[in-house]
Amino acid sequence: MQALHPPSGYYLPNRFARIALETTEELVSGRAVMQALLEGAGLASLVDNYPPANLERGFDFAHFAALNLGMETLYGPKGGRGLALRVGRQTFERALSNFGALAGTADAAFRVLPHGLKLRIGLGALARIFSQISDQATSLQERSGEFHFVVQRNAVCWGRSGEEKPVCFFMVGLLQEAARHLSGHELRVDEAECCAQGYKECRFVVYKDSSN
Repeated sequence: MQALHPPSGYYLPNRFARIALETTEELVSGRAVMQALLEGAGLASLVDNYPPANLERGFDFAHFAALNLGMETLYGPKGGRGLALRVGRQTFERALSNFGALAGTADAAFRVLPHGLKLRIGLGALARIFSQISDQATSLQERSGEFHFVVQRNAVCWGRSGEEKPVCFFMVGLLQEAARHLSGHELRVDEAECCAQGYKECRFVVYKDSSN
């Protein structure tokens, strides 16, 4: 079977994709369901054949988008959304929480910084990591009470169009876990704009105040 979308020519690192796939397999309770998910997503070539655990840019955005769409196909929009959120959260914890500049965010010196500064430093580091290790150009903007995590060429929704609502729940979950890791609190994260809706970029809002 072929992937749902033609190859994009843009890539995620193999290790990131492998962790997302392994996490998904754990959360769907095993290999048989994962095989059904992959086959339904047009990714049968990945059954028992996950990418190697290296940082080579080798996992096409189109395959990652098909994986996320496959979650919605198998479980329905609501169930697929819940699964994608959980996969995103665990992928951050397993793949990124101690990667590069984010490794220092576990230090005691970082933990005593003001709440907003911790988010600015940590989310900024996360944006730079994505831009450096993948073809997913990412930046951070600060607004009053908010941080905007802006993603161009988003692997999660690559090739999707005509959607009425944002669809990048994997990234929402990843940012939820990033914000919790950095601040020590559960913070609200929304996708305000999505390329699948026709916007030029995907824009995620991380609210500084946990009461939002």
